[in-house]
Amino acid sequence: MTPSIFHQQAFLRLWFARIAGVSGSQMLMVAIGWQMYDLTQSAWDLGLVGLFQFLPAVALMLVSGHVVDRHHRARLIALCLALQGIVALVLATHPFEIGDPQGHGRTLLLVLSLVLGSIKAFQMPAQSALIPILVPIELLPRALAFSSAGMQAAIIAGPAIGGFIYVAGHATVYGTCAALFLVGTLLCLTIRHPAPPAGERPSLNSLLAGVRYVRDQPVLLGAISLDLFAVLLGGATALLPIFARDLLHVGPWGLGLLRAAPGIGALLMSALLTRWPVEDQAGSKLFVAIVVYGLATVIFGVSTSFWVSMVALAITGAADMVSIVVRSTLVQLETPDHMRGRVGAVNSVFIGASNQLGEFESGAVAAAIGPVGSVIVGGIGSIVVAGLWWQGFPQLARRDRLVPTT
Repeated sequence: MTPSIFHQQAFLRLWFARIAGVSGSQMLMVAIGWQMYDLTQSAWDLGLVGLFQFLPAVALMLVSGHVVDRHHRARLIALCLALQGIVALVLATHPFEIGDPQGHGRTLLLVLSLVLGSIKAFQMPAQSALIPILVPIELLPRALAFSSAGMQAAIIAGPAIGGFIYVAGHATVYGTCAALFLVGTLLCLTIRHPAPPAGERPSLNSLLAGVRYVRDQPVLLGAISLDLFAVLLGGATALLPIFARDLLHVGPWGLGLLRAAPGIGALLMSALLTRWPVEDQAGSKLFVAIVVYGLATVIFGVSTSFWVSMVALAITGAADMVSIVVRSTLVQLETPDHMRGRVGAVNSVFIGASNQLGEFESGAVAAAIGPVGSVIVGGIGSIVVAGLWWQGFPQLARRDRLVPTT
């Protein structure tokens, strides 16, 4: 008889901790994005927020993966959540001035974006490497889908709540974020799991092991890089403050709903994948999802209706969820546990590049050709990438079932 994920107590504690942490992180990013645009009215600065979160992920990739493979993963996640709580408290107590005449507020937001990026460089691989040791291997696809469902619920609630309570002032949002990070920290500290073996001492060879492993696995390399370039080009998150304020003419509440819309679609899709996981034609379904993602992005770019924009963003979230579950399952099933931290760190850099670097790309292109043109070009680019990767990674395109290959 197959065990139930609801009987995996340690996994459920991690699930609730991640919901608290993701909710806090999403609220934090809504507040930072709206505040930055309030201070500078600059698409370039919105893009810099994403870039400054991405750079530490690249700089710390080799080190963070090795740390995850050698240390207690739940405690490491707890530390990361606690540090994000401190960042939220710093923002809550800073006296931001209207118009930011001295540029102090802008500088603080960019510096703390670097700090947040550094923290997540350790948190993301630790989270991905922890789940496989908390559930039986036969439950892993369902556990990943269920975990994604929880994360998407947080992605929906976090921005929506953050946008609404921003009306009460930035300190209220940041204070709420700090409280959520505290809850996540305490939950992680209750998780018990075997400490990883000491393993090999840090060396250039061991630090590069994750990079070499991904390079030598064409299915993993194809899945990770496909998501990287598709979302990097097609993502419109960084530009949502511009669309909300200047094109769709809604306030912070509208921005919160727009930020939540992809999560709504992703939550519905993850619920379906929990009940009916991807069991065959995984590669084909992955590529179809990327094409749908690109088409929905184009629709969002040309839309002048708030509700059409919401639906388009929800479709992007649903399509992206298929990609996330297929990619995450492949990474976990085909990576030995003693290397999951290092491979997870490589995967995190690709995810960060698609999200944070994608935000910078969107802001930079929008500064040159406008936000609408940036989103349309990006959506078309995602579709082109899907076609190129279909030809370039035939092993991934032909992949049928999500089962270990060894």
